[in-house]
Amino acid sequence: MRGLFDLTGKVALVTGSSRGLGKSLAEGLGEAGATLILNGTNPDNLNRAVSDLRARGLAAQGVLFDVTQPDQIRAGLDEICKDHDAIDILVNNAGIQIRHPAIEFPFEDWDRMIRADLSSIFYVSRQVAPGMIERRSGKIINICSLLSEVARPTVSAYTAAKGGVKLLTKSMAVEWGPCNIQCNGIGPGYFDTEMNRALIDNPEFNAWVCKRTPLGRWGEPKDLKGPVVFLASSASDYVNGHILYIDGGLLAGI
Repeated sequence: MRGLFDLTGKVALVTGSSRGLGKSLAEGLGEAGATLILNGTNPDNLNRAVSDLRARGLAAQGVLFDVTQPDQIRAGLDEICKDHDAIDILVNNAGIQIRHPAIEFPFEDWDRMIRADLSSIFYVSRQVAPGMIERRSGKIINICSLLSEVARPTVSAYTAAKGGVKLLTKSMAVEWGPCNIQCNGIGPGYFDTEMNRALIDNPEFNAWVCKRTPLGRWGEPKDLKGPVVFLASSASDYVNGHILYIDGGLLAGI
């Protein structure tokens, strides 16, 4: 059974992986045997993440590029190809969050959000997929959200983008499935990360999350490792176009 989840010999590119959940996703893949390509736009954060994972005995390197810029993506992929024959696993994790009431949402912030959280996934996948198609093998994992299904105030652009990621994932699955590429998504619930520190430290919101989530707690970054390894491994070879919500059961009830 262990062989089903063994990623030894696989190369995994995880975008937005210099910190937070992206780094945890990469760490999980590395612990399963994958060679890691970390990505970010801040060289200090990226170098720190690579050093940290290497110190844990994982094979990792970093590549700087902005996922919203197709030319930078191409240059980054060219750099990866100098050291590796192929990208076997692509995790599209990079994204941002900007909050405004919908009636006040600045147009420029809307455009920035859609480009960063939705268009970027198409840009990167569009340039990685040809190699997978040629080899007739590949795993693409797009990071969705609870807001791929439901909505909250002040995050209309994020909700629109993550709803789009859900259906983009299904579109990729339909088009590239015949080439033996599995395209799936992971939808994290509320996770204990630095990005959410203000929410965690807000007693009212923290109580709401714990009460609303059947497991009664925030997710921990390690909770994503098993799911991402499953979707990246041969254990999921007949799973395609699926969104796996890692939310402690939040979406299961009302």
